[in-house]
Amino acid sequence: MATVELRFSAQPEHVRTARLVAAAVARRAGVDEAVLDEVRLAVGEACSRAVGLHRSHGITTPVRVVLTEEEKAFSIEVGDGVLGPGSGSGAPEAREDASAGDLHESDAEDEDEMGLAVISGLVDDVEVTSGDDGGVIRMSWPTATAVALP
Repeated sequence: MATVELRFSAQPEHVRTARLVAAAVARRAGVDEAVLDEVRLAVGEACSRAVGLHRSHGITTPVRVVLTEEEKAFSIEVGDGVLGPGSGSGAPEAREDASAGDLHESDAEDEDEMGLAVISGLVDDVEVTSGDDGGVIRMSWPTATAVALP
């Protein structure tokens, strides 16, 4: 099992680099060429989401991307470092009243939910979790060895 770990500061300009690295590692792992665009888009969406969460919560730790080549699959985990509601779960906090001051927060939550919906549409095997280290989006794709013809 080969693993590549990428960490970058929460700046939007670094998302492109993460997409390029993910596509290169996915290709090397044996992910079908036809699926590489989906890998790039999903990683871009997950990293953009993580960057947005870091910036809106004032988190200075780097965004973490772990790319793992397994026996029959290639997986990517994008960690956002945000603890509590609004992190990896994608579930917005319960609110009794949405005042004008909450409008910006509501827009950010809507954008977050849209990003998760896009990722779910691109990746068949996706898991969104929240833990002690923040939220994680885990995505995986089969490799050529997993889909080899009999």
